[in-house]
Amino acid sequence: MNTGESKYSENKAYLARCEREWTLALQETGTRRALEFGREDEWLRCVKGDFPKYIPFLKENCGLEFRGRILEIGAGGAWLSAELSKQPRVVEVIATDLSPRLLKEQAPKVFKLLNANAAKITRMPGDYHDLDFPNNHFDFVVCSAVLHRAANIVQVLREAKRVLKPGGQFVAIREPVWPLVKIKSRAKMLSKLVATGVNERFYTLADYKEFFKQAALPLQVKRVNLSSGFKYYVNKVVNGLTHARYAFVGTKWGRATAGSRPVART
Repeated sequence: MNTGESKYSENKAYLARCEREWTLALQETGTRRALEFGREDEWLRCVKGDFPKYIPFLKENCGLEFRGRILEIGAGGAWLSAELSKQPRVVEVIATDLSPRLLKEQAPKVFKLLNANAAKITRMPGDYHDLDFPNNHFDFVVCSAVLHRAANIVQVLREAKRVLKPGGQFVAIREPVWPLVKIKSRAKMLSKLVATGVNERFYTLADYKEFFKQAALPLQVKRVNLSSGFKYYVNKVVNGLTHARYAFVGTKWGRATAGSRPVART
């Protein structure tokens, strides 16, 4: 697609007050990616092969019809913004992240890799705890594997709610949720994170429900299963037990979002 270049907004006010924070964020992002994916080429394989499955899943299983103006928080390489830019009813995507370097250097490579409609995308460094946008501005706020890294999840959710239009929706995917069964890999994962100095947090599904409740952002939860064939049925049985993958959809009270239907509660 690549109908044009994406724009980059410097956001000098943010950079002046948060230089130390975004430097640390860049270091932690690299460490997290190494722990989750191993080599860089494995991460790129997921970006190109696995991650694009999320938009069709969210549309078909969660009843979401992405449109209008969208904000991605904690975007990193902004693969989610790239995929959303290709949706015909989306007119603008703003990708924000603590790290200007990721937005400047990595995001354009991801846009090219995913054949994004880059002309729709503006990249802008910023802190998702304190968004530099007016009230009632976006139709959707989205994120991928971001909430659990926040210093204050409720504050992030309240900010997302503030900038959403009435009836707008907040969508969070790829959050690491503790499953019901405490497997040995949990302790192993935590020990790795402690050793690397990564400030990672893990929460249960009940925790996330409480965060959304405190933010007064009504939550709907959908189990995520991107597999096919026999593996699809296996994942359907064990999701929530030995592993937990969910999509979180919060809706701001107001006029119902056009083109969407309720998500089944779990």
